[in-house]
Amino acid sequence: MASADVGDDTFGEDPTARRLEEAVAESLGVEAALLLLSGTMANLVALMVHCAPGDEVFLDADAHVLRNEAGGLSAIAGVVPTTVAATRGHMNPDALERAVRPTAVFRPRARLAWLENTHNRGGGSVLRPDRQAELMDVARRHGLTIHLDGARLFNAAVALDRPARDLAVGLDSVMLDFTKGLSCGVGAALGGSRGFIAEARRARRVLGGGMRQAGLIAAGCLVALETTVARLADDHAVARYLAHELAGVPGFRVDPDLVETNIVFADVRELGGAERVASALAEAAVRVSTAPPDSIRLVAHRHVDRRAAEVAVGRIAAATAALARPSVVG
Repeated sequence: MASADVGDDTFGEDPTARRLEEAVAESLGVEAALLLLSGTMANLVALMVHCAPGDEVFLDADAHVLRNEAGGLSAIAGVVPTTVAATRGHMNPDALERAVRPTAVFRPRARLAWLENTHNRGGGSVLRPDRQAELMDVARRHGLTIHLDGARLFNAAVALDRPARDLAVGLDSVMLDFTKGLSCGVGAALGGSRGFIAEARRARRVLGGGMRQAGLIAAGCLVALETTVARLADDHAVARYLAHELAGVPGFRVDPDLVETNIVFADVRELGGAERVASALAEAAVRVSTAPPDSIRLVAHRHVDRRAAEVAVGRIAAATAALARPSVVG
């Protein structure tokens, strides 16, 4: 990053940023791509390009853009979210079919179908190509544009043993986040048609995302894209190990068969809920996130190898043993 060849990206003069964008476009099988600062910014830019204020977006109730992006879809893009019944975060095609209502002057204009792969709050679940094809058929039949939040798309590609471009066929736009499984400190990208990316570049500027020597960021993203994708299989193996071991810890409800990639959710209601367990684990130097009220989330990544996972399991079992014991009064 320190030795990156840089220029002014606002004027398209940064050679490292251009190289990254070309590499992303090649990886996704799209015409063009754009570097952005974060996945949240990339998703917001996609909404701004695809939709006008008041347009309707169809998505699952646990979509990251709805639950974890500070309400920007409504506050800034001005879209109307309509939640659709889903299975582990992936919309059910028949439910999407029912959700799209006939055009009427008193309804928001149906505009965009929103997919997520892998699905964060779905436990890192993979959107299978057959389910994606069914959703795309429904969306096209109703004239909807289709965006994929692919923050962890490479995790899905590795889990399916398929190139990422196979999972992006026919979509109108795709987002990648280099700060997730690919382990960068900063950086995301949008892919799509040349026309879409031209508009996205303008929307990025509106959000204050115009950059000067962007090659400093792009260089790290290039390293991630070129060297870290194959190793995601290691993260998946560590996550499966964590799931199997935690399933045997008193008070943890974990189904190892549901762990498809690098995310493990554990139901800890028997131990007093997510916040209580997370606090106990923090004291044992095990950092987890919460999915209130009942679950915690563990994520395997480049800095958590099998040995670290073994240590974590031991600390988790010790730290939560007291929580599993009934309190004594008197």
